[in-house]
Amino acid sequence: METGANNPVFPQLNKPAPAFEAKTTHGVKKLEDYKGRWLVLFSHPADFTPVCTTEFMAFANHHEEFLAEGADLLGLSIDSYYSHVAWVRNIKEKFGVEINFPIIEDLSMNVANAYGMIHPGAADTSAVRATFIIDPEGILRAMVYYPMTNGRSIPEFLRVIRALKASDEHKIATPEGWQPGDKVIVPPPQDMDAAEARLNEGYECSDWYFCKKEL
Repeated sequence: METGANNPVFPQLNKPAPAFEAKTTHGVKKLEDYKGRWLVLFSHPADFTPVCTTEFMAFANHHEEFLAEGADLLGLSIDSYYSHVAWVRNIKEKFGVEINFPIIEDLSMNVANAYGMIHPGAADTSAVRATFIIDPEGILRAMVYYPMTNGRSIPEFLRVIRALKASDEHKIATPEGWQPGDKVIVPPPQDMDAAEARLNEGYECSDWYFCKKEL
C-alpha cells in the first residue's frame, strides 16, 4: 500500500515502534540507541513558531525529571539541522532556556511518515503535534496528537510514564489523573468464583468489578 502525506500510516499501541535512523542536533540517532530506557519522541509543526517554542521550553524545564524516570527526550520537525541549531540558540538567547535534548532533521519525512505525524487537512507539509512514549523494549505504549493551535501539557507525559511503570511492576491499573502515592485499581476478576471472592479480599471495593488498594 502506498504511504505518505496522502495515505498516512499510524503505529499501533503495544507493538514495536517503527525503527528509524536520523540526523539530529546531537548526531545520528537510531531507535535502538534507546534500548533499555523510555523514550518520548515528539514532533512539532515548525521551528521558530510561538506554540512550539513554549513546548520546547517546557520539555527542557522538565528534562531532569524525565531523566530521573529513565526517559530520554527526542524532538522532530520537518526542518533542517541548521534551522534547529538556530532555533535552539534563539531560545537560549531570548528566553534563557537551554535545549539539551536532540532534535531530528526530517526533511525527507521518513520518520514523520513512519509514525503518522503527517495529517492531510491539518498539516500537509509539516508534522502535527504528536507524542509517542516508547518503553525500554522498544514497544509503543502511548501516543497522543494535538492540533496545530494548542500546546501540550508536558507534565502529563511524565505522569503517563510513571503510571505505565507502576502498572508494569505491580500488575495494576491507574485511575484518571493518578499520581504516585494515589490508590490504584485492582484488575477485575475473570470468573464468577473470583468475583464472589473479590469483596472479601481486603480491597476498597465499590462493587466486585471496581476495587482499589494502596500501592
